[in-house]
Amino acid sequence: MKDLSHLKSKLLTEEVEEQIFQYIIKTPIRIGEKLPNEFELCRLFGVSRSTVREAVKSLVYQGIVEVRRGAGTYVISTIPLAEDPLGIRSMPDKEAIAMDLVEVRLMIEPAMAEMAAQQASREEIEKLQMLCSRVEQKILDGENYIRDDIAFHCCVAECSRNKIVEQIIPIIDTAVMMFVNVTHKKLTAETIRTHRAVADAIAEGDGQGAKLAMTMHLAYNREMIKNIRQL
Repeated sequence: MKDLSHLKSKLLTEEVEEQIFQYIIKTPIRIGEKLPNEFELCRLFGVSRSTVREAVKSLVYQGIVEVRRGAGTYVISTIPLAEDPLGIRSMPDKEAIAMDLVEVRLMIEPAMAEMAAQQASREEIEKLQMLCSRVEQKILDGENYIRDDIAFHCCVAECSRNKIVEQIIPIIDTAVMMFVNVTHKKLTAETIRTHRAVADAIAEGDGQGAKLAMTMHLAYNREMIKNIRQL
């Protein structure tokens, strides 16, 4: 009975941890800003202080927040350590890094999409189209779509059937997360249109179409980052 109680407590803590993380992203609470205090978090999520404390501890471990004694809990990143294989979170100029990342993606992902159109199975195409639709629906509903956006691009990589390409999926994860955070989700209409064009071209086995659609998708990203850096 004790083990079952411990498991329930652990699952609740993990659920609240994800809720706090989503609260940070959706509110949004910017890097350097303070989270509500424990009592407010308890009220927001309907749980005890001990559950909130354990959830915050986990977010501290992931490098999302830090607890400053006597001052409160502050957001220090929106990229968990596990999703930052390049150590980007420690680099100061996030806009410059976002530009570097999108330029690397322009070198790799259009060719990856072309390979995906040639190699993808029916099941992989169905998964890609499902993810495309999920991103679109979440954007239209005003929900957080970052993880689904990442999943879409990772699925394109998996469809390429290239084992080396699959190894760089963590870089794609980081790049998508970085772009959305830097641009504050300003390219939603373009994301819907170009994601659909990529998915449809892959489904039709149109390698050149997939390559061009991915190039257009990333070109929009690059132009947005460029404009932000000029402000």
